[in-house]
Amino acid sequence: MFSVKPLKPTFKSYLPPLQTDLTKTPQPTINKLEAKLLPGEIVVNEVNFVRKCIGAESSREDLWGKLICTNFKISFVTHDALPQQKFQYANRLLGEHDIPLACVEQVVTVNDAKGKQKVLGSNQKLKFNPTELIVYCKDFRIVRFRFDEAGPESAKKVCLAIAHYSQPADLQLLFGFEYVGTRHCAPSGDQVNGADRAGGPQTPLFDRTCDWDREIKRTGASEWRVCSVNEGFSVSPSLPEYFVVPVSLADQDLKQYSGFFTAQRIPLWCWNHHNGSALVRMASIRDPAQQRKLDQRICNAVTKSHPKRGDVLKSDLDKSLPSIQDVQAAFVRLRQICVIEPFEESEEKWLSSMESSRWLEYVRAFLKHSAEVVYMLEGKQASVILQEEEDRDLSCVVSSLVQIMLDPHFRSLQGFQSLVQKEWVMAGHRFLNRCNHLKRNDKEEAPLFLLFLDCVWQLMNQYPAAFEFTETYLTVLSDSMWVPVFSTFLFNCARQHTEHSRDFARSKNIPLGKDKALRFPPVWDWSQQFTLKDQSLFNSPLYVGKGAPCVQNGAVKSFKRTKKNYSSTLRGMPSLRNGLLGEQDYFPRRNSLVPRLRPDFSQLREVPESPSERFFRDWFSRPPDLQGLLLPQLLPSHLKLWRLYFLRWVPEAQISRGGPITAFHKLSLLADEIETLQSQLRQYKGSAPSSNPASTPGTPQPEQRRMYFKADTPQDSSSPPDYLSSSFPFSPVGNLCRRSILGTPLSKFLSGAKIWLSTETLASETL
Repeated sequence: MFSVKPLKPTFKSYLPPLQTDLTKTPQPTINKLEAKLLPGEIVVNEVNFVRKCIGAESSREDLWGKLICTNFKISFVTHDALPQQKFQYANRLLGEHDIPLACVEQVVTVNDAKGKQKVLGSNQKLKFNPTELIVYCKDFRIVRFRFDEAGPESAKKVCLAIAHYSQPADLQLLFGFEYVGTRHCAPSGDQVNGADRAGGPQTPLFDRTCDWDREIKRTGASEWRVCSVNEGFSVSPSLPEYFVVPVSLADQDLKQYSGFFTAQRIPLWCWNHHNGSALVRMASIRDPAQQRKLDQRICNAVTKSHPKRGDVLKSDLDKSLPSIQDVQAAFVRLRQICVIEPFEESEEKWLSSMESSRWLEYVRAFLKHSAEVVYMLEGKQASVILQEEEDRDLSCVVSSLVQIMLDPHFRSLQGFQSLVQKEWVMAGHRFLNRCNHLKRNDKEEAPLFLLFLDCVWQLMNQYPAAFEFTETYLTVLSDSMWVPVFSTFLFNCARQHTEHSRDFARSKNIPLGKDKALRFPPVWDWSQQFTLKDQSLFNSPLYVGKGAPCVQNGAVKSFKRTKKNYSSTLRGMPSLRNGLLGEQDYFPRRNSLVPRLRPDFSQLREVPESPSERFFRDWFSRPPDLQGLLLPQLLPSHLKLWRLYFLRWVPEAQISRGGPITAFHKLSLLADEIETLQSQLRQYKGSAPSSNPASTPGTPQPEQRRMYFKADTPQDSSSPPDYLSSSFPFSPVGNLCRRSILGTPLSKFLSGAKIWLSTETLASETL
């Protein structure tokens, strides 16, 4: 065979060789859209190329990103920026577009092409590929996602996952258990059972005898004692292990009496007036044969605890106030009016629709009844027993409002938190059932805690300088009910908290040590959710606390300030006859709110003025002492809709760079400047006048000051910051689809009517 030699190449290149070192070649960075996960949080399903609808009529302003379902939240992650300037307020547990699964009310899927729609439940099948997802939230948001460019199977899976995980079958499936259990096992050692080692919340939790002892000492209730008869929940399953009872009642008597009360809920002490009268709450007596005998024994014990042996009056809340079913029905109608009904159609009949919902009527009813109880405690100097069937719902509202009206301590931030912990959490309010976290029984759902916060807001709106906290704080507190991490709103009672957390720890092999159960963080540890700067939004610049500091000539003094321009009229205040509560006076009949409000008692009065009417007239004739008794004004002009909460996601209701937030902004700047100057003056006292104020060691740093808006921040004094609106710090952008493209009205599919499809399909269809 012949051997052929290969020819030598004759081509010669005059260009330098290409760089083939891959390590030196810059690679384009690819930012993946990933959700930020908390300890114990896992991704269940996700879908890419999802469009979140926030535009008015077109999709130009819509956001594109990834929709993710975890065992804690619905998370939408995007690279796009919102069309409006973003403010700095943020939640550490939730992203800007996140929705906690516990906040989901209904999940609706739509297919435009096939004209199909479905309200998804847990473990249900979806026979069509959804092109749209509408999420109705318990905080009044309605969020809409489109799957036009997404994979149909992935879109279906993520919708089913959201519906399934938002309706857990068991309490221990709520995310809080995984969150606390994972943090407990963290190797860092910074956490013990989900709570910080150092410090801890300043708010008393009333799960120890020392918390009750301090409250007894603070109120001067010398004839009351801390009782431990329910240790281990051996007497009543829904009462706390420690509570306060009259000194004259022995533990053996309490055990004997407990069997005659509903759910073994024996009487509980709430609060003591400085005149010796006490506020007590108890469940109803089941055995009619024992009714008279037990009533007499309990009243005798309460009388003996009064230094002047004052009278004991009883108020039956079940007969005097709206039922929890009434409150829930009013709340559903209110949500329909504020969020779901088209604004253009309801504008002309807004006031009549609001009255027909009866929500403000019920707010007035609770405020009115609480004022009557205040008169009995302060005016008649009599002790009052609030009685309810199980003493776990209406009594929580009334007892809390009475104490806020009478005791300025509960109008401070820490005092208010201790009040909620004492009268709601430890007293056994069924937060699990009333919030319907497990979606099991809609008949037990009722927004009683929100009703209470609304009543507090009404008082705050009438006497803004008497409260240390703001309506932002009340709103954030209400939103925290839907973050299933905190023990405050997760359980029906202390026993349920203890037993379920202990069982979960055993199932996960988590060592408890000296603790009886996993320690869930209380909501009062606000550092779990917000930075110190964001928490400063809770502080009211108008607050005049007891002994508020004032600097005069370099010396720090204290002063009290009162407002002198409040109405002196008695219109709308309650009346009592012979010291008894009349049922006809609690709340007016439907559609008769204005006629039922009483006129001025000084005009054309044929009957003599009663002691209660004189008491209220005398109080309203004086300037209110902001560190003393406060009474609500109950005319229609005094009771208003809590706009920041109920209308914060409605774009039509927002005022750009306007609303009460503009006044809050200016007052915050003034309050912060005054605080800074006072601190500098205190440091200058006795020092050389040539000292530099900026270098004064005692001057609070910007991040340590109480106000969110700082006086030294460079801002245009003629106008508020661009990012302010009447809904601040809650932005409607990206959190509510517009009225014209809402989708399914909640009341329609709850009543079995036809469900709306998306606007693209049913633009011409009318209800």
